[in-house]
Formats: sequence, structure tokens, C-alpha cells
Amino acid sequence: MAALTATGIADLVVGTLRELGPLKFQNIAQSLQHYEVFSRWFKKDKVLFENGLGIQRTLMTALAGSARHTGLTSTNITNIQDVLTTMQVDWVHAEASWALIYQTDILMNAGKSQIVSVIKARRASALIDLVEELEDKAWAAPPASTDTTLPWGVRYYVVTNATEGFNGGAPTGHTTVAKVNPTTYTTWKNYTDTYSAATKADLVKSMRTAHRKVKFVSPISVPEYTSEAKDRYRLYTNEDVISAFEDVGEAQNENLGRDIASMDGQMVFRGHPIVWVPKLDVETDDPLYMIDHGTFYPVVLKGDFLRESEAQQNANQRRVYEMFVDLTYNFICVNRRSNAVIYKV
Repeated sequence: MAALTATGIADLVVGTLRELGPLKFQNIAQSLQHYEVFSRWFKKDKVLFENGLGIQRTLMTALAGSARHTGLTSTNITNIQDVLTTMQVDWVHAEASWALIYQTDILMNAGKSQIVSVIKARRASALIDLVEELEDKAWAAPPASTDTTLPWGVRYYVVTNATEGFNGGAPTGHTTVAKVNPTTYTTWKNYTDTYSAATKADLVKSMRTAHRKVKFVSPISVPEYTSEAKDRYRLYTNEDVISAFEDVGEAQNENLGRDIASMDGQMVFRGHPIVWVPKLDVETDDPLYMIDHGTFYPVVLKGDFLRESEAQQNANQRRVYEMFVDLTYNFICVNRRSNAVIYKV
């Protein structure tokens, strides 16, 4: 049998991916029940693809300050006001890899079915590993402004504060958000609030107020970056809060019938889905994030969206052939005021 080259193994990988074969394997390796970030945020119709060294957006941060009521012969007053600033988002890179050993994975697994099983298992393991990494970092913020490897996730743009209102400034370890200082530009802050119990009288009441406050509608037609995507608002929380909401939903439903858990998987707020995020279960302050996906979404470098490489022979281990999955991206939020976080105190 002639030795397979890297190109030959790459062809083998591609060919076998089209056929499951009679052998299967059960995935018990993943740590989370649901991956909101990869399964929804990274769908191709929701991702923005761009080129360039980074991502840049222009923000209008102030009004002209010249409007007034005046008499017909009053002296004109003209103000020249700086109304624009620029936000900048740097690319970050994520990767996963898997490998085949020529002797054990090709020769010793001589049957075609065995090769299919090995390839699919190794590839699936690497891809799920990458999905878990994306989910983990999407709900976090880099611990310091000097960190250039981690993405700017939800907690980077949507920051908690104990005072009700637009008070979500820069996250811990940072003084700016996307190179814009929220102390200087006070409208560059998200909505914040706190609650004591996940009840209609407490948390739900705060959610109603937050939802009203974050919905900004321009009185004139302006060329905004905001998207009018379907299901634009989604609410994210942990098991403690979603479980309490299910109890509230069942308590107000007079026609439960025989279903003893009729509200499970059906929680909505003003028509917006309330989604359980397993990664938030470790948060003791039971946060609820109200995210506007018309203003917060991933941007991906065009040509590097989950790009899978061909098999490459390892330089130091000639029997080993490696495959890589690459992703260059970051998250962007063009209007922090459209997003809110409410947490338990």
C-alpha cells in the first residue's frame, strides 16, 4: 500500500464527511446543554463580514445645541459643535485543531467504516471544543485593557451598576469601551438596574421599565448601523431566574390542562424570548441581560469564518497529520443604550 500524502489525507477527510456509515458514536463530552452563541449568533444570516485591519464605526455623541425659540429680528447664534467620535474594535483569533496518526488511524483502521468513525469523532471533538470556547468568552469581558487575545463579549459592553438608569460604564480593568470613554461621552452607557426577587412585583416590573427606556427611535431619518432583524431583542438569564419565571407563568395561566410543566421552554417577555444560558448559572447575582441584536452582534473577517485547513504533516512528527479550524472575529455594539442588565442584590 502506497503511503498517503497530506493531500491524499485531506481528500479522505472531505470524502468521508459526506457519509456517516454504519458506525456511530454518542457525544457525552460537551459540558453545556445549549450553546446560544454558536447556534444563533454565528448563523451566517446574523454575522456581519468585513475586511480591514479592524472594525470601525462612527458615533454621533451630542446634539448641536443651537435650537431655540426666537423673535423675527433677533441676532443669529451659530454653534459649531463636535458631534462625532469613532469606536474601534480589534480582531481576535480563535482556533481548534485535530490530528491523525498515519499508522494507527489509517493502516490499523483498514476498513472504510473505521476510518469514517475516527475522522468524524476527532473533527466533531475539535469543533465542539471551539464552540465551548466561543460560548465561554462571549459572556465575559477581558480582565484588562492590555489583553489583546480575548473577544469583547456581553459583559464588556453591558456593564452592571447598582444605580437605576444609563449607568453602565467601562468594565472592571478598562477605562474605555471600544476606544470610547463613557465618562467623556455620557451617552455611551448601557441601562442598569437591580432587583431583590424574581417576581412580577420586582424583577418583571424593572424589566418593563428597562424595555421602555432602551427603545430609542430617531425622530428623523438617519443612516444608522442598527439592524431591524427578526427577534431583535432576546433576554438571557440563568436557571434560577428562568425557573422562577416558569412558576410565574403557570400561576397566571388558568388553562394549564394536564401538562404539569406547561410553561417550560415557552417563556417570553413582550413577545421577546427569555433564553436560559447555562454559562450564567455560576453567577450568584442572577443577572438578566436584555440584548438588542440589532446593535450587538459578531463581526467576522471575510474569508476566515470557521475555515478548515487541509491536512498538514507535522514538521517534528512525520507520521502525524494535523487539521485546523480558524475564526477571526470580535463582537461589536454600536449603541450601548439599547441594551440593559438587571441583577440581584
